Amino acid sequence: MTDAPTPPPGAPEAPRDDETQLLGLIDRLAALLDRSDLTELEVEAGGTGLVLRKPSALAPVAVAVGAGPTPDGGAPAATGEPPTAGRDPAATAKPSVKAPLTGIFYASPAPGSAPYVAAGGEVAVGQIIGLIEAMKVFNEIKSDLAGRVVRVVPESGTLVKAKQPLIEVEPL
Repeated sequence: MTDAPTPPPGAPEAPRDDETQLLGLIDRLAALLDRSDLTELEVEAGGTGLVLRKPSALAPVAVAVGAGPTPDGGAPAATGEPPTAGRDPAATAKPSVKAPLTGIFYASPAPGSAPYVAAGGEVAVGQIIGLIEAMKVFNEIKSDLAGRVVRVVPESGTLVKAKQPLIEVEPL
């Protein structure tokens, strides 16, 4: 019986199977991100987290503060406040049921069947509003709000991120 040769000191170690699988998973997630309309994908498992971003998410974005030139042709007056100053984003946002995990959202139980919920319909607490497929497992997503469905946010078959709104609800 022969022993495997020991690498010389300072030589890089050969990747282990679990490292190879992790790198393969990262490659698959990066490909999924490239094919989607998302600019960022965040994955957490246990105590480990991973964030993948498209280069466009890192590019600086120019924000127009003024509304254009004044009627006399001069520059608009600067107020010193950002355009959203004084507004509470939470106050303008509609109550929504959010995705508990990242995956592919399905609005109906099977292709061609009626959706679980539709805009204008009512939803009750605990009612199934859709499915999210993650790691080849279909997870039933239940509403934690009751009321009238104002809008189903993602299209069926699209990637949703954890904490992304799935449906907007107007309390009755």
